[in-house]
Order: sequence, then structure tokens, then C-alpha cells
Amino acid sequence: MDQDTIRKTILVQVRQRGLEKTICPSEVARALGGEDWRSLMPEIRSVGVELVNSGKIQIMQKGNVADPTTVKGAIRFRVTEFGLNDSEQD
Repeated sequence: MDQDTIRKTILVQVRQRGLEKTICPSEVARALGGEDWRSLMPEIRSVGVELVNSGKIQIMQKGNVADPTTVKGAIRFRVTEFGLNDSEQD
């Protein structure tokens, strides 16, 4: 699976949820990988970190913004205002 497809899928899903809600990375994996979705999880988390670094999403854990360089365990993605209103074509 190429990173651009993952990036676009993450952004579409978080934008659909809006600023106050989150998505689970596994939702992206299931949308892209079908029955083999689990194998996509490391790549989806990696692309998620890139999107955090670009300011488009936040990584959340237990309702709080988490540091993508140290977070372990279950996480969720949430769009930022910049990511929601970014005019760049994704």
C-alpha cells in the first residue's frame, strides 16, 4: 500500500468526523486492507506521525493530545483546524 493512499484516506476520514471527533487507525486499515488490514497498521501509524508533523492531524490517547514520538498503545487520530481547512489537494 502506498503512503499517499494512506495519507489521503486518513485525511478523508478525519475531515468527515470533524474537529471534535476521532477515528481509530484501524478504520483506515480496514478501509484499505480488507481482511489483511492488520498488516497495514504500522504504516498507518507512521503516516499518521507525518500528518501530525505537518499540522494536519493530532494523535490522541485517552482523550488527550499525545506526543507522536513517545506514544505507545492504542491511539486515535483527530483533524486539526489547519487540516480541516487546508486548501492543498490531498
